[in-house]
Amino acid sequence: MTFILTNDDGIDAPGIQALLKAVNGKNVIIAAPRDHQSGCGHQVTTTSPINLQRRSDTEYAIAGTPADCVRIAITQICQDVKFVLSGINAGGNLGVDAYISGTVAAVREAAMHGIPGIAISHYRKAKQNFDWDLAAKLTAGVLADLLNHPLEAGSFWNVNLPHLLPGEPNPHVVLCQPCTKPLPVNYRIEGDNFYYVGEYSKRDRTPGSDVDVCFSGNIAVTKLKV
Repeated sequence: MTFILTNDDGIDAPGIQALLKAVNGKNVIIAAPRDHQSGCGHQVTTTSPINLQRRSDTEYAIAGTPADCVRIAITQICQDVKFVLSGINAGGNLGVDAYISGTVAAVREAAMHGIPGIAISHYRKAKQNFDWDLAAKLTAGVLADLLNHPLEAGSFWNVNLPHLLPGEPNPHVVLCQPCTKPLPVNYRIEGDNFYYVGEYSKRDRTPGSDVDVCFSGNIAVTKLKV
């Protein structure tokens, strides 16, 4: 069984190394963006060339979006892909973030081609540092369950890890619904320029939704569909 690992923070981001650690022992190919692509959504490249640099037998840096990476991986690199894993994103992808996120778009693209996938993101609290070793450990536990959980055609998983501080209890894995409330939309205005200043942590959260679950210190798992 071949797994494609990708992300939207770029192939050199620590999160994808944490994901590689979480899937230790599995047959994996890394096909990830050469450059940072966070927030690119489901953008694809169709009118310009996409450069591919082969770094090793199992690692490819692709000058495109996460969706581009999946398209190239499943058609040009390995045509027997059984699963696509995307992440671990440095920042949450909760609720309506799924429409903006390149991390989620990668597994949505896979689902369009009949390949199951899991997007994994790590909510960041107040710009504090990530504990990537802990993230890898938590992800390994979630994957052990979800990889054995059947998915109907066109569906995929979206996982969000909480930002735990030292001494906080171990998180529970909670299967929940995505929050549908909008992100904060606030701007600072200087002349003719608008600077986004919405605070992610102050977004509205429906009780029991993925935003509420993750902000409360647990692992939010939602099933999304094309």
